[in-house]
Amino acid sequence: MHKICLFLAAASTASAPLSAQDHSQHGDHSAHQAEETKPAPPAIDHSVMDHSKMDHSQMDHSTLEHSAPKAAASPARPPNSTSGPARAADAIWGAEAMRPSRKALYEEHGDMQIFWFQGDRLEYRAREGGDGYLWDVQGYYGGDLDKFWFKSEGEGSFGESAEQAEIQALYSRAIAPFFDLQVGIRQDFTGPDRTYGVVGVQGLVPYMLEVDAAAFLSDKGDLTGRIEAEYDQRITDRLILQPRAEMNFSAQDIAELDIGSGIDSAELGLRLRYEIEREFAPYIGVEQEWKLGGSKDFARADGEDASVTNYVIGVRFWF
Repeated sequence: MHKICLFLAAASTASAPLSAQDHSQHGDHSAHQAEETKPAPPAIDHSVMDHSKMDHSQMDHSTLEHSAPKAAASPARPPNSTSGPARAADAIWGAEAMRPSRKALYEEHGDMQIFWFQGDRLEYRAREGGDGYLWDVQGYYGGDLDKFWFKSEGEGSFGESAEQAEIQALYSRAIAPFFDLQVGIRQDFTGPDRTYGVVGVQGLVPYMLEVDAAAFLSDKGDLTGRIEAEYDQRITDRLILQPRAEMNFSAQDIAELDIGSGIDSAELGLRLRYEIEREFAPYIGVEQEWKLGGSKDFARADGEDASVTNYVIGVRFWF
């Protein structure tokens, strides 16, 4: 009986602090109870919604992320190759075994030797005091970088010996896209015998202007120069108008050749040609020639006109 009384006393002491706790600080538990008992909202079926009547203009799209998914990086491809690693055959056959094959490929497909020949001007010239003729041909044999280049030009009057005739043999080296440096020799076949060393450039400058410029040093020590320029203006696919200009210079008087110092002579012409084929085109035109400076005095002393107009008909071809 005594033990039962002690047990009841201990139980009442333990329960007293629990009943004395203030639950008012824990907030209103009725709200939590309401949420727990609130039923879940019904599922919305978007398939039956009419989105055409929704006003999207009031929505703030600035906070939405519309960035497209990043594309996967393309795999790196070796240079100068459409597939596979560069020089893959070396891994199988070895670099030494493949070297002769690569050399043969370059020689057969990348270093072909080409022969080209052009008759730039082959023409009959009608002029006061006696009709004449003119030829201007050139060509080369070689590859992309190195070529053997040859040129020949001359003119005269019918029934007389040629007034001027020359031939050039040149080594040509590409120094820029569409431009070559040329060195070699020139031999004249009229007048006093002269052999010249030649240094020049030839090529295509911007705006499709063809230029040929050279300096000549003779075995007599005479220094002369020449620059030619021409431009092909297409009127139709086959009809081409070609303006052409030429100037000759001399560093000194050369009495034997009737050449004065400074600007020796100038030519300005206009030719209209029709390409029957790309490789064959007849033309007509007009060209004016002038002797200038000391050369004009030499011409007058010889009873020649210092200014001549030529009406020309000729043909241009190449192969």
